Amino acid sequence: MEINDYQRLAMTTLNPALDKKDVLINSVMGLCGESGEAIDIVKKWLAQGHELDRAHLAKELGDVAWYLAEAATALDIPLEDILRANLDKLKARYPEGFSARNSIERSGDDL
Repeated sequence: MEINDYQRLAMTTLNPALDKKDVLINSVMGLCGESGEAIDIVKKWLAQGHELDRAHLAKELGDVAWYLAEAATALDIPLEDILRANLDKLKARYPEGFSARNSIERSGDDL
């Protein structure tokens, strides 16, 4: 599946009563909520002696993907463009791959 196909198909389940502003607000709040659910699974594994529930974590990551697609849709940006821009940013930041030095010495305008 192509990423923009995912965005298009996932957004068939978007609430049609929401305007663009509400879609953006919902998407960002949803990203925060689903990220919290994902970290709770990891917390239980790291700090509470649970087995890592990979299947549950994968479902929560799917929910994160849905809200990311919703945010991109609210901004009228294809999800592929967001992902490509992120890769371009990372390549500029770490041209030879990750290094602690490049991470520590990032400039203030390197968002």
